[in-house]
Amino acid sequence: MDPRDEQYDQVSAQSYFDRLQARHTGFSRSSLQTLTQELGLSEHVDKPLYMLSTGSKRKVWLTGAFASQCRLILLDEPFAALDQRSVVCVRNWLNRVAGDTDRAWVVADYEAPPGVAFSHRLALDAIGIRA
Repeated sequence: MDPRDEQYDQVSAQSYFDRLQARHTGFSRSSLQTLTQELGLSEHVDKPLYMLSTGSKRKVWLTGAFASQCRLILLDEPFAALDQRSVVCVRNWLNRVAGDTDRAWVVADYEAPPGVAFSHRLALDAIGIRA
């Protein structure tokens, strides 16, 4: 999900989470509740997404990704537009899932975020690929 995408603007965060839960049988309501609290989304879950800042929308998408329990999650610049408290929260969640052998997380960023225990790191510029 791109926080700038208007596709879900009229949908509330709670409605978005409900849609994800309907699509993903392993969806974790407990992870959803914990992340909603830790990322400070509790007061925003009933608001339409167009009312949220880019950072808050990103928190909604990240919460959905973590709670979905999908086997493959792709995150592009997951820390962009996040406040420091949320960066720490997302970093902690990435570290929690780092050892999960049933799921894969691919994180794309300009540089590896400090404090995240990635099992593999690929620097594209080191192998001759330029953005």
